[in-house]
Amino acid sequence: MTTMVEIEERRTLEDYARVAHLAPTVHELQEEASRVIPRLDGRTVWMVNSTSRGGGVAEMLPTMVVLLRDLGIRTEWVTIESEDPAFFTLTKRLHNMIHGEGGTTLPENAREVYEAENRKNAEPLAQLMKPGDILVVHDPQPMPLAAEIKERHDIKAIWRCHIGLDEENAATEAAWDFLTPYADAYEHAVFSAPEYIPHYLAGQATVIYPAINPLSEKNQDLHLHKLIGILSNSALITNPGPLVRPPLPDLVKRLQGDGSYLPANLWEDIGLLTRPIVTQVSRWDRLKGFKPLMDAFIKMKLAMFDTREPESWVERRRMDLVRLVLAGPDPASIQDDPEGKEVVEELHAAYLELDPALQDDVAVVTLPMSSARHNALIVNALQRASSVVVQNSLREGFGLTVTEAMWKRVPILSNSKACGPRQQVRDGLDGKLISDPEDPDELAEAIRVMMADTPGRDEWGRNAQRRTHQRFLVFNQLKDWIWLLSALV
Repeated sequence: MTTMVEIEERRTLEDYARVAHLAPTVHELQEEASRVIPRLDGRTVWMVNSTSRGGGVAEMLPTMVVLLRDLGIRTEWVTIESEDPAFFTLTKRLHNMIHGEGGTTLPENAREVYEAENRKNAEPLAQLMKPGDILVVHDPQPMPLAAEIKERHDIKAIWRCHIGLDEENAATEAAWDFLTPYADAYEHAVFSAPEYIPHYLAGQATVIYPAINPLSEKNQDLHLHKLIGILSNSALITNPGPLVRPPLPDLVKRLQGDGSYLPANLWEDIGLLTRPIVTQVSRWDRLKGFKPLMDAFIKMKLAMFDTREPESWVERRRMDLVRLVLAGPDPASIQDDPEGKEVVEELHAAYLELDPALQDDVAVVTLPMSSARHNALIVNALQRASSVVVQNSLREGFGLTVTEAMWKRVPILSNSKACGPRQQVRDGLDGKLISDPEDPDELAEAIRVMMADTPGRDEWGRNAQRRTHQRFLVFNQLKDWIWLLSALV
C-alpha cells in the first residue's frame, strides 16, 4: 500500500553555496554535519507522510530528503495509501479537532479504520526497512506505523506533528486522547511551536521550525520577463505580446458571474501587473478564513468613501483599483482533503451573491496541480505580483505561505490568534497582526491601512525577507534535524 516517492533531480548544497548571500549559511551547515553524521553510518532515515502532492509537508520533504542525502545521510520518502474514503475523512476530522474545531466525537469504528489502514501500509514498509533504521512519521495520518514496524524490526522512531493549537479545549482533548496510545512507540516528537506540545509529550519533544527552499520553483527569483511569461502562460494576465513558451497545458481558472470556471484571463484581466493586489493562497480549508477575508474586503470597498475622505487622490485611486485574489489548488486533486471541495462550493455561493461590480474586484481562482513545478511557479509569480499577502487562518500549524511571501519581500497581514504566523510575523515590523480573523471591521481596517502606507509596505517587506533569511530557510531546519537524528542513536 505504501509508495516510494521518486524525487526529480534537484539542486545540491554546492548549488546553494554559489549564491553569495546563501554561501555562509551552507558552509556552516556542512561543518556541523561533518561532526555528527558518522553516527548515522549504515542507517536509513525513512520519511513517511500521507501524500506527495498538496500542502506544506509535501513541499518541504523533497528538499529535505535531497539535502540530507547530499550531507551523507541515506534518506527515503514514502507515502501511505488508502482506498477507504472513511480513512481520510477520519484523519481530516482529527486534523480539525487538533485545531480545536469540528466537535468532540469520532465514529464508533474510528480506531478500527485508523489501525486497519495503517496496518496495510506497515507490511510493505517493513519489508523495505532494516534494524537500526530511523522512521520519521509526519502528522496523524500514519501515526500507528511506528508500533507496527517495531513488531518486525528494532528501529528508532520520531513523530513529526506539523499542526497544533496553543490552547486546550474539548476538541483538542478528544483528539489527543485518541492519538495518545500511538505515541508510546516513538522515542521523540517534533512540533512547530512550543505551544503545540501536548502535556503527555512534555520532555520528549523538540521544536523545529518549518522552512523554505530559497531556490525552489516557488521561491526562486523571477526576472521581469520570466514573471510576465508565467502569468501569461498560466492565464493569470492577458498576453501582452509574443512569448517564447506556449501556454501551460492546464490553466488557472477564475470563477465567473454565471457560476462557471473559465481561464482567468478570458473575459477580463485581473490586473496583477498594474493594480494593487491583496492575495491569499492556501488549501481550501475552513480554518484558512477565506470567507471572512472576502467579507472584510467587500466591507472595506463599500465603506471606504462613505466613512472618511481619502488623504489624497492617489489613495482614492489606489482603493478604487485594489483587488482581492483568493487562490487555492484544484480541490479534486488533493486526495486527503475531502473538505476542500465543500469549502470551494461555499465560497462559490457567497461570491455569486455579490453585486457584479464587486465580483469584478474579487478573483476566486483555482490553480492547476497536474504539474507540481508549474503550480509552484504560478504561486511564486502570484505572490510577487501582490502588494500584500494575507494568511487569515483561524488556526495555522505554521503557514509556509507566510514564509514564502516574506522571502519575496511582500508584507504580511495575518492574526495573533494563529500560532504559526505569529512565530514568524512581528506586528509592525514584518507586516500586521490583527486580533480576530473573523472580525470584518478589524480586518477591513487593517487592509485599508496597509494599502494606504506605501513606505510602510516597503519597510515591512525588507524586514520580512531579512527575518526569513535568519530563521526560516531549509539550512536552519537541517541543522536541527541532523543533531536530533544523531542524538537518537
